[in-house]
Amino acid sequence: MSRKPKSLPLLENVRITAMAAEGKALARVRWRPEDDSEIVVFVPYAAPGDVADVKIDRKKHSFAEGHIERLSERSPLRVEPECPHFGVCGGCKWQHISYDEQLICKRQTVVDALQRIGKIDVPSVNPILGSRNVWRYRNKMEYTFSDKKWRTWEDVKSGKVFDDAPQALGFHIPGAFDKVLHIDSCVLQSELGDRIRNSVYDFAVEKGLTFYNIRENRGLLRNLMIRIASTGQCMVCVQFGEDDRDGIALLMDFLKLNFPEITSLLYVVNLKLNDTISDQKVIAWNGPDFIEEEMDGLRFRVNAKSFYQTNSDQAFELYKVARKYAGLAPAAELTEEEKSKFGCMDDGGKPLVYDLYTGTGTIANFVARGAGKVIGIEYVEAAIEDARLNAEVNGLDNTLFFAGDMKDILTDDFVAAHGTPDVMIIDPPRAGMHEDVVKVILKAAPETVVYVSCNPATQARDLALMDGMYAVTDVQPVDMFPHTHHVENVVRLIRRQDS
Repeated sequence: MSRKPKSLPLLENVRITAMAAEGKALARVRWRPEDDSEIVVFVPYAAPGDVADVKIDRKKHSFAEGHIERLSERSPLRVEPECPHFGVCGGCKWQHISYDEQLICKRQTVVDALQRIGKIDVPSVNPILGSRNVWRYRNKMEYTFSDKKWRTWEDVKSGKVFDDAPQALGFHIPGAFDKVLHIDSCVLQSELGDRIRNSVYDFAVEKGLTFYNIRENRGLLRNLMIRIASTGQCMVCVQFGEDDRDGIALLMDFLKLNFPEITSLLYVVNLKLNDTISDQKVIAWNGPDFIEEEMDGLRFRVNAKSFYQTNSDQAFELYKVARKYAGLAPAAELTEEEKSKFGCMDDGGKPLVYDLYTGTGTIANFVARGAGKVIGIEYVEAAIEDARLNAEVNGLDNTLFFAGDMKDILTDDFVAAHGTPDVMIIDPPRAGMHEDVVKVILKAAPETVVYVSCNPATQARDLALMDGMYAVTDVQPVDMFPHTHHVENVVRLIRRQDS
């Protein structure tokens, strides 16, 4: 006999008290009126100070998750979201909160991670560097085609008859790989991105081009990537799910004719079950197969497979912090106090820098003018090829790049051949560093370590592993992604005198 699922309650007049992990807010409530103990309830799209009726969706022993059924009292921190798709798209979970409050919450995320996870002595965390642009700041967006437009539950319940096209071009609904929300406007990329996406959609519907069905792996139109660089150059890469030469030519010629702003027009025929293109051939339909980003007088070539920080302006601020903490900044960027504390590139005695997880070499090439030599190491061979190309484009002759597993490359023989690093810059993926890589760093024993992270939790974990040998001297959060809960953090570490 199967058990009847438990009915989960509606909690009335719940006061939201704080922001929490993954962009949710939280409240502490008494689960039973007769019980004095409290339980944490996580609620998306809520703001501290809200009072709401919360319907519980999931209950665990120590916490619950729910959603707002009725908002009876609005938090003073609330603002009106800019995006017409807010609350459904799932991409910008903090649009309803003022940007000043977002920055406060993000800095607190860093503080909490260092204190609760790292459990190490750290100096005061600097005020977060906010983004100059909080709208239209992304240089890259990716959209998915689907032959079935996802409707909200409210749409379905309304009984409304929809006379628009049944296909969609937009974003996957969070937690649903086969459901795509059609997007009319995205306020994160420039208006050119909106115009290109909407025109592609209208043209494809008009001409009867088939949209992708992810469950059956069929359909011509699969994915649309739009990159718009700080230089104004624009890349569009269309991913096709079928090798239909006539259909491909029809859409690509439409884009070439109607959007002269597109400087790099590319396509991929991908017949795999997943939409990654790292192992696929990218074909240039019109223009070169790259666009260029500019930063501090340097040019960086970006192709369809390249990683480049998606907030170009704020990437410059992030890398300036890393350069300053590494003692490689030009004197003009520093205060007298900073010159005394960190040093600068004008002091002479150019240091040897190792850049781990160098990717396409953006940081390595960015700091190279202040270094004697920079050695970048990255697992992905294609990224290293980009790093070498970018060094060549910028006339940098003091960078060396190596592809392979960090722990396999950074051997005693490697250090003996290239020199013991004075400075090590680390910028790992969200998962942080493997313990073996931490051991390699400790063995190399650079005087200064600059740790750039997109995940303060895993960064704090790694800092705890390094605490016996290194002391944290400076912490600088940087907001790269307004209206999301994500935050970057840069930490400077100095080798302890007795190590």
